[in-house]
Amino acid sequence: MQKISLKHIILRFKWRIAFTFFLIIAGASLNIFFPLVIGLAIDGLLAGSYEGIYHLGLLGGLTLVIGTAQRFYDTRIYAGIYCQIAPEMVSDGQSKGQPLSTISARSALLTEFVEFLENSLPEVVGAIIGVVGALLLIASLNFTVFLACLGLLLLIMVIYSVTGKFNYALNSGYNDQLEHQVIALESKNKDVVHRHFGALMRWNIKLSDLETSNYLVIWLGVIALLVFTPITVIDDGVLQYGLVFSLLMYVFEYIESLVTCPIFVQQLIRLHEISKRLSCDPVAINQSVELSNSRLN
Repeated sequence: MQKISLKHIILRFKWRIAFTFFLIIAGASLNIFFPLVIGLAIDGLLAGSYEGIYHLGLLGGLTLVIGTAQRFYDTRIYAGIYCQIAPEMVSDGQSKGQPLSTISARSALLTEFVEFLENSLPEVVGAIIGVVGALLLIASLNFTVFLACLGLLLLIMVIYSVTGKFNYALNSGYNDQLEHQVIALESKNKDVVHRHFGALMRWNIKLSDLETSNYLVIWLGVIALLVFTPITVIDDGVLQYGLVFSLLMYVFEYIESLVTCPIFVQQLIRLHEISKRLSCDPVAINQSVELSNSRLN
């Protein structure tokens, strides 16, 4: 069986996935222009012109058509991919003599790849295009605010470069425990079941605590940017109300896209760990459970 990872799935089914990539990028690129078109429409209305409103309606219609087509296509494509990969993985596990608990857990883990491609990938692409596009347009409207936005981006990059290895280790411990869920349930021993689910929840708490710490620091930076932006715009004496509105919307859009990126980074870290696990000898996983549990204490 071929190795299971995001890269290999995308390469293996590249022609099926290519079209949905095109639709995702097209829709995300159009979304970038909403704040600018809205701002121009406002300035146009103040000047007695409806041309901006027509452009806004056209932009909304195109975005609606592309987004609807992408959602219809995605569901069918990724369902077909899962139905092709899952039986291969089960058959491969059975031929290697893997226990039912391992095959069952890994089948569940496999769904995370498909769910990421179908549900999270459009958001990932949208967030990346949103960050880059918003930065470019913010730079064209106010360079000082642009530099402040870069500062927030640098802060987030530093935080996740430092905490990434801890996130990976915690996901590894959680998945080690998850692969033994069927064994724990089959034991019919209440203490074993209790210890199993208690261990799962302790790993979840550690993952949540790490993310909460990151969240606290990031949002201190976000609040600073939100306070800084209107003060800077007013001091610069910008008099076109529509463009001021556009700039503020782009800052909000930039922040929204930027703060969602760490969520996807965590998902990618988890999928990377799962990919290694699906290619790993279950005996090695069995030996690591005791070590994983010891890290909780």
